Amino acid sequence: MDPPPQERPESPMETPTDQRLQGSDTPPVQRLQRSETPPVQRLQRSETPPVQRLQRSETPPVQRHQRSETPPVRPRAAGGTAGAAASGGDFFAIITVFFLFIVISCFIAFQSSSTLTNNLTILHQVPEGHVGVYWRGGALLKTITEPGFHLKMPLITQFEPIQVTLQTDQVRDIPCGTKGGVMINFEKIEVVNRLHKDYVYETLLNYGVQYDNTWIYDKIHHEINQFCSAHSLQQVYIDMFDQIDEKMKDALQGDCTRYAPGIEIISVRVTKPTIPEIIKHNFEQMEQERTNVLISIEKQKVAEKEAETRKKMAITEAEKNAHVSKILMQQKLMEKDSARMQEEIENQMYLAREKSLADANFYRLTKEAEANKLKLTPEYLELRFIESIANNSKIFFGNKVPNMVFDQRLLGNFLQSIAKKGDAEAEF
Repeated sequence: MDPPPQERPESPMETPTDQRLQGSDTPPVQRLQRSETPPVQRLQRSETPPVQRLQRSETPPVQRHQRSETPPVRPRAAGGTAGAAASGGDFFAIITVFFLFIVISCFIAFQSSSTLTNNLTILHQVPEGHVGVYWRGGALLKTITEPGFHLKMPLITQFEPIQVTLQTDQVRDIPCGTKGGVMINFEKIEVVNRLHKDYVYETLLNYGVQYDNTWIYDKIHHEINQFCSAHSLQQVYIDMFDQIDEKMKDALQGDCTRYAPGIEIISVRVTKPTIPEIIKHNFEQMEQERTNVLISIEKQKVAEKEAETRKKMAITEAEKNAHVSKILMQQKLMEKDSARMQEEIENQMYLAREKSLADANFYRLTKEAEANKLKLTPEYLELRFIESIANNSKIFFGNKVPNMVFDQRLLGNFLQSIAKKGDAEAEF
């Protein structure tokens, strides 16, 4: 038997009305509920990766032909108008999902590019610390906007935020050769700068958005090489390293003031350059020797300070002892002076007392002499003679007694002659 004739599978639009009616036995309300799937879910269902869709569509043509060999049953039934309306609703839903898929895909594709996003958006935001700058047809506009939300014409006006606060530009890997021919490398130099708001239009008009490439990055390379070529490695690495910051700042600010006055250089921070290992080892040895010398000098200074301190302490101790000795000597002198004055007072007292006693004794003796002189009368002498003889316990007898004892008359005559001489002297 000959195989049945192959018939082309009919599209849903070509399916007879009766067959669509049989396939759509579901009530219209249920079909409407089924077609109310949110667009997002339909989009998620339709987001099958292209590879999977390709794999699914890789069914051999023979199989597709074999599948389509079964003659479709196309029963005729009434209600063709309702089936056409349901098919039109499904087609509209498919078109809606496909359009949403295209829009979301374009948004995801353009989201990575800020320039395209800025060009396509109408509403844009200028962040704090920035100002908004605009281009139209490649020409820079004089319009400068403050931070906040602003409107622009999409695809015609381009927008770019420009920072006007402090920013730090890091310039890395700057090779340079010293005066002696040694190649060194500055790994990082930081430049703190600021673009004044009043000079944004002039600066961008002359040097573009990447103005810092011209006046900071390239300028730092130039100035570092100029500085290294005019100085030796010793000066760059050790002697004048602390001056590089100020020299770079002055050089950058001088040119910016002259050609780009809107750029202000706040400070420059230079890291230690990288030098060859052999030279670095020599520098380390030199630094070690210098450190040892400095240690020796400091030890000598410490010893001198200690000796000077001991000397000062000895001088202070001697001065203290001398001062104490002086005080003690003054104390002793004051004690001696007090004792001398006391002795003088005692001597004066003693002298006065002895003088008084001597005067009194002299007066007594004088008065006794005068009294005795008045007593030297013959009668008194005779009385005393008689008393003396009376008091004598020895009595001598013999022919020679008159030779031993004076005669009373002789004694009386002697006393009389003395009295007469005294009276004669008194008259003269």
